[in-house]
Amino acid sequence: MIKFENVNVTIQGKRILSDVNLEIQDGEFVLICGESGCGKTTMTKLINGLIPHFVKDVSVDGTITVCGRNVAEMPMYEIAELVGSVFQNPRTQFFYTNSNAEMAFGLENRGVEPEYIRKRIKNTINELDIGKLEDRNVFSMSGGEKQLLAFASVYAMNPQIYVLDEPSANLDIVAMEKLSERMKVIKEKGHTVVVAEHRLAWIQKFADRIIYMKEGHIEQEFTSDEFKALPDLKREQMGLRSIISEQIQIPEITGNSEDAVLQVYNLSCKRKKQIIFENISLSAREGDIIGITGENGAGKSTFCNCLCGLLKPMNGEILYKGKKLSGKARTKLFGMVMQEVNHQLFSDSVKNECLLANEEASEQKIRELLEKFDLEEYAECHPMILSDGQRQRLAICQAVMGGKKLLIFDEPTSGLDFRHMCQVEKLMKQLSEEKYIIIVVTHDYEFMNRACKGYIMINSMKL
Repeated sequence: MIKFENVNVTIQGKRILSDVNLEIQDGEFVLICGESGCGKTTMTKLINGLIPHFVKDVSVDGTITVCGRNVAEMPMYEIAELVGSVFQNPRTQFFYTNSNAEMAFGLENRGVEPEYIRKRIKNTINELDIGKLEDRNVFSMSGGEKQLLAFASVYAMNPQIYVLDEPSANLDIVAMEKLSERMKVIKEKGHTVVVAEHRLAWIQKFADRIIYMKEGHIEQEFTSDEFKALPDLKREQMGLRSIISEQIQIPEITGNSEDAVLQVYNLSCKRKKQIIFENISLSAREGDIIGITGENGAGKSTFCNCLCGLLKPMNGEILYKGKKLSGKARTKLFGMVMQEVNHQLFSDSVKNECLLANEEASEQKIRELLEKFDLEEYAECHPMILSDGQRQRLAICQAVMGGKKLLIFDEPTSGLDFRHMCQVEKLMKQLSEEKYIIIVVTHDYEFMNRACKGYIMINSMKL
């Protein structure tokens, strides 16, 4: 079904894959894992034809075949009929602003009858239990909702081969369970599935084989039983996440804490007559690391935008050291790492991104910070050649370099492997010791239990 023969890939002069040989049988479910930047995403792009058809400055040696045909020689429309792809950043694969139109897009391109398209969209919405996404503006959706829509648009086409790159990166626990149920059905129907993923607990149980990649080559292959038998320490040394679903183990924040320097009282926000969240209160002391969690679309990112002055709340108060803060004052006080990390990368090199945050930073200070996040070797590279996980680490470097004392991180571990997740945890704890107040929006309970001292839950107000 899918075959890699002596494949080597170089992008912009940097070797990404080396001597890759892999054969995936019809109906097989394969999980590809490994640390950020190991080549997982490149593997998926070779299967769906984005490499070599769309990626610039790429050199591919060797052969990749799908259903016995050379992907490099197939037109994209023929590949698309066989292979359905869900990207790590779903926003890059949308063609419409309306969710129903997006789900119809692939079928329309195949020339399918309109009545069948309408029926298929309805069935997709029902089977995936995504009624809250029906007939929505894509720009009004949270990151997790966009990820579900991207999967739904592929599911509606019913391809023989599914290729998914970090499909759970921004999903809440409930959404992950729904996606897990669909993975089970897809597997039972005999589809070939290739998933590149860091969050292993929800997906590894479906895998017939687990491919572990390191520095661009296949380091090891495991059966499902062999992978489950790996000692925790060995798996962590490989840079891999837990295979056990985590539950929240830290206390929920209720009431006002003693010595609180940040106090949020009854904050509410409304957009276009729709209440997004209502009466959220929060208090934090110097050095606190607080998790904010809740369902996709509940308003977590909107809450943070209100905190840092990007949105005007409907009501409520935000105080710092007893002083009520205006929106303008909050923008000066809070630093933020966005969920859509590409929105805050502007410069032509990794080093210059750090200089944008602090023009007076010395070369040595920048190098030391980049080294902490395994980015030092990319100092002179353009940020857009980094993997999504690497770009996210760069955005965290920006926030630290900016020197603000209240830092908001929106899904900072999305797309991160175990080792880099631990690095983010370590850095946050270092910032905590330096009296920073850190607020973390996350669905990543594994990270939240390790890094945060407490959490608040934001519940959806949407019907």
